[in-house]
Amino acid sequence: MATALVIENDPTDDARRLGEWLTEAGLELSVARPHAGDPLPTDLDGYAALVVLGGDQQAFPYPDGKPGAPWLPAVEGLLRKAVRHRVPTLGVCLGAQLLATAHAGTVERSTSGPEVGPGVVGRRDAAENDPLFRYVPLIPDVLQWHTDEITELPAGATLLAASTRFPHQAFRLGDRAWGLQFHIECDAEMIAEWATDSAVLAELDYDPELVVAACAEVLADVEDVWQPFAARFAALALGELDDSGSRRSLPLLGH
Repeated sequence: MATALVIENDPTDDARRLGEWLTEAGLELSVARPHAGDPLPTDLDGYAALVVLGGDQQAFPYPDGKPGAPWLPAVEGLLRKAVRHRVPTLGVCLGAQLLATAHAGTVERSTSGPEVGPGVVGRRDAAENDPLFRYVPLIPDVLQWHTDEITELPAGATLLAASTRFPHQAFRLGDRAWGLQFHIECDAEMIAEWATDSAVLAELDYDPELVVAACAEVLADVEDVWQPFAARFAALALGELDDSGSRRSLPLLGH
């Protein structure tokens, strides 16, 4: 069975529903938790895909030059190797930001303030030729929870989705690495944990119960869009998706 390396940067942001979708589509997951002391491999030999999850850390260095977490430079190194060797790669929130910074993109504290809760993003024209995004609706539902943003994409990156306040919501680097600023992995329990004593919600003066309820209402819509997306990513890792995005064996959308 093909195995995806999943890097969990924060104990409150595990693969959750995304992990379920990937395993249902045929991938085995090998989870590394560097926040708990797990070592990271030096390369991706033996792995069919790389998934880097979110977290509370920042993707850019502190003023003294120290990284947002001790292991983040190693994650960036793996992301560079993944792109160079065309290993199918998916970065979610912090993972997307690290994919950008690993390739000379820019991530900064957002001047527009935090973005939290259910929302939509707009698919860009370039998505029509993308093997994963070409089947995503024009205005898909997503969940947001971030205070930093990608202010400059790496050279050569393809913008796939945007929003008014945060223009770099999804992008592809090379032909097999995708970054999503938003979250697709969350379930209601995860959102409720994030909302507990949340400094971000306090800064926004949001009612935690209302945020959790609003997110729960769109979970089914998020799954409708992003479970097939995850299935196509798994198919690519398994060698079942050609360059046009067509799956060699039906069903096309992973149902």
